Amino acid sequence: MNGKISEKIRYVGVNDLADQLFENQWYIPTGISYNSYLVTGDKIALTDTAAADFNEQFISNIKREIGDRRVDYLVINHMEPDHSALISSVRKLYPDITIVTNARAVPMLKGFNNVCDNIQVIKENDRLSLGGLTLEFHMIPMVHWPETMATYCIEEKTVFSGDAFGSYGAVNDKITDDSETFRLFRDDLIRYYSNIVGKYGKPVNSALEKLSCLDIKRICPTHGPVWEKNIPEIVSLYQKMSKYETDRGVCLVYGSMYGNTEKAAMALAGELEKLDIPCAVHDLCTENPSFALRDVFKYDILAAGGPTYNNDIFPPVRNFIYSVCSRLVKNHKFVSFGSYSWGGGSVRLMNEMAAAHGMELISDGIQFSQAYSKEKCDMKALAGLIANC
Repeated sequence: MNGKISEKIRYVGVNDLADQLFENQWYIPTGISYNSYLVTGDKIALTDTAAADFNEQFISNIKREIGDRRVDYLVINHMEPDHSALISSVRKLYPDITIVTNARAVPMLKGFNNVCDNIQVIKENDRLSLGGLTLEFHMIPMVHWPETMATYCIEEKTVFSGDAFGSYGAVNDKITDDSETFRLFRDDLIRYYSNIVGKYGKPVNSALEKLSCLDIKRICPTHGPVWEKNIPEIVSLYQKMSKYETDRGVCLVYGSMYGNTEKAAMALAGELEKLDIPCAVHDLCTENPSFALRDVFKYDILAAGGPTYNNDIFPPVRNFIYSVCSRLVKNHKFVSFGSYSWGGGSVRLMNEMAAAHGMELISDGIQFSQAYSKEKCDMKALAGLIANC
């Protein structure tokens, strides 16, 4: 991979195509990148590192770009181990390196890496001269950890944004975007945001306001492409997601033990299609929930189907609704349905969960006993309520 982003900024990150799950839970069929960058003035700063499995490749990438020159500073924007695991390797290679980060990261450096020395603690608007280039630091806490910050290279008009503006998907030989990149990565941008950052809409919005004061011509996140040509599009998308703004449509999720709740879900999807209402259907028993969470952040209505199980909600469905609620999702409407064998409860409990977290109930939902039938489940009427809400 050609690491040249500009004459002064070089990419030294790696692609992970081996792991199937990010954070050991989110499915990544097209991989993910762990991005790290060299900023080369008279002195050299490295921003973040990479995941533990990529030590040899990461060090090789640094050597490829700067040869025998030394790295003077290691800037830590985010301490999550997929970006900080190789701090000790970098320190071993460059024993005199100074770690530059904020006070909230210091105990994490000790806890994760047993690093306690050669640390330069910076605060909001502090600057670091590299000789010909200047780094300026801006705190963006809870995007998505409390120590997260962004580093701005003034002369290059480049922000190293940590996980903000990041995406699933490995990057190809051209790390910087082109006219098609945003379209190709849009779904993975939303999926990454909904899975990882989605709970922190208010801090993300605050970070966007803070960074809007900077003259930004390039965004270098820790995952996904470097953004140059599509900056207005990705910033607009982040503004929308941080405010939990969605398009008109339905994220329809279900879990089914013996196929009856599944039949009800398919019947509702069919009725919504007749009404030209966008609908994304997800089977929570067979599909990684990352995709359904993405569509919760796309559409304004969540329809959930789950049978009663042990006088409760069928676990895959309950876990998903909990996951949505834990992300503090706002501005959503909710409808539920599900089967039961001898004693219902799941529909009422799903409604209670949704309502308790601020979702607007479209109806009391539909519950039916034993086998599915059209007579028991008037999905046409339910679709009509969705259309008119």
